[in-house]
Amino acid sequence: MITATKNTKPFYNTEIPGDWEIKPLFEVGKIVTGNTPSRAENTYWNGDICWATAQDFNDKYIFDTIEKVTKEGASVARILPVGSVLVTCIASIGNNALAAVPMATNQQINSIIPKKEYHNEWIYYYLSYSKQRLEILSGKTAVPIITKGAFEKFKIPLPPLPEQKAIAQLLSTADTAIHTNEKLIAQKELRKKWLMQQLLTGKKRLKGFGGEWKKERLEKYLVKHDEKSTLNNQYPVLTSSRRGIFLQSDYYTRDVASEDNTGYNVVPRGYFTYRHMSDDLIFKFNINDIVDRGIVSTLYPVFTTKDINSYFLLVKLNEGSEFKMHAEEQKQGGSRTYVYFKTLCQLKLNLPSLEEQTAIAQVLQAADKEISLLKAKAEKLREQKKGLMQVLLTGKVRLKINNK
Repeated sequence: MITATKNTKPFYNTEIPGDWEIKPLFEVGKIVTGNTPSRAENTYWNGDICWATAQDFNDKYIFDTIEKVTKEGASVARILPVGSVLVTCIASIGNNALAAVPMATNQQINSIIPKKEYHNEWIYYYLSYSKQRLEILSGKTAVPIITKGAFEKFKIPLPPLPEQKAIAQLLSTADTAIHTNEKLIAQKELRKKWLMQQLLTGKKRLKGFGGEWKKERLEKYLVKHDEKSTLNNQYPVLTSSRRGIFLQSDYYTRDVASEDNTGYNVVPRGYFTYRHMSDDLIFKFNINDIVDRGIVSTLYPVFTTKDINSYFLLVKLNEGSEFKMHAEEQKQGGSRTYVYFKTLCQLKLNLPSLEEQTAIAQVLQAADKEISLLKAKAEKLREQKKGLMQVLLTGKVRLKINNK
């Protein structure tokens, strides 16, 4: 990489290299708006040609689609060649992808079939980088939309073709690293799920452990914590969510707690909390591992444990079948289900010895740590790619191109 030349020209809110072109999309390639073949015509549907909608934009390339059309349907929807750049222009504005196979699209997608002097991956990456500009272009209507006319006039900068290809290749390499890491995360999560299914039920025993597990009520192991806050904002307000436990200030963009949180339940570090009501039979137990003392709404019981491994219990409650069945038994009339602390205490769990619980917890915690490290790496890789896009797609840093 080399620092950009001082010969620059203005482009929106930045300066780009003087030798880069600036062109509207209609000069970069043919713009095609998709179409939906008539649903009344059976001969149009359930063929073998991909028909893309916004739901199919899950990766850089679209190899397959949820729905498919026949040759007749594709002729109505307008078929696109491999390498076309697809951009959503209604509702989910600015999502984009590349056609990995010949395909048609619906009318919510505008596509670019690039001219030979412009590289499709450069266009893809630059439009990804320009998502905010595309969203602004859609205006403030009830249903955001970029018209074909406005889309065609959308301007992008274009380095010389060899530089377009080199930048796209570097960003593609970054994508590959991210994708490889995400596949590894998925594999490790599947492995952890299998371990939980085997270890939490006793189907698989760790070396050195035997004997029968005992079915026991949780009242033997749970200790309710009834401490209340005595001052407003006495401790940090916590959010116990399905994604884990967070400081409310980090979880929400605005305050959602009462103006006066005096009388909230206090959650010491290492203690459990959960919301005792659910509209969909899903409950999530969390352990406070982020502050020494926090507070939660009185809708969230707080308890600690005795003579049981806390992490083993946490996973057993959140992932095991016993609590799910217990919660379902509490469902009465109406849509909301309540599992109060006293109801939780009546739950019977199949439990091994404390020593085996601890050994199982260590295995699962090791799996958790492995996944957490991979997720941290994924975040770092995404930040690195973002940094590359900011300097390469604006020409702040130039790639050294051979034979240039």
